[in-house]
Amino acid sequence: MNDESSVPAADSGPFYHGTKADLKPGDLLVPGHSTNFGAGKAANHIYLTATLDAATWGAELAVGAGPGRIYRVEPTGPFEDDPNLTDMRFPGNPTRSYRTREPLRVLDEVTDWEPHPPEVVRTMRADLAELERRGVEADD
Repeated sequence: MNDESSVPAADSGPFYHGTKADLKPGDLLVPGHSTNFGAGKAANHIYLTATLDAATWGAELAVGAGPGRIYRVEPTGPFEDDPNLTDMRFPGNPTRSYRTREPLRVLDEVTDWEPHPPEVVRTMRADLAELERRGVEADD
């Protein structure tokens, strides 16, 4: 694992976070809550992205009741490439997906995002269920 204190912020954003949580400007998103994937253990990081598409996946796949939401967020500390995506699936980080141990400050809610087609979401959920069945966990 990288030492985030030595990782420069190479992306200037804007940054987004997809979730089902109902948040307000100024709220802080912090690590330590249960993860959306795998066994639902407490996350050591909080995730952010510089693409609306990746944030859309976060909003659509988040656990919990209520609608998916996307927030524009501001990192309060250093962040690094998300190894769950960059090392495993997308070398070079084309999704511009990151993680941090520091809070993310909610700036505002993005209300004009377009969801993925329902059949695409169903396929992604089925793929995630298969990974869970095989015991594959996110690297956190």
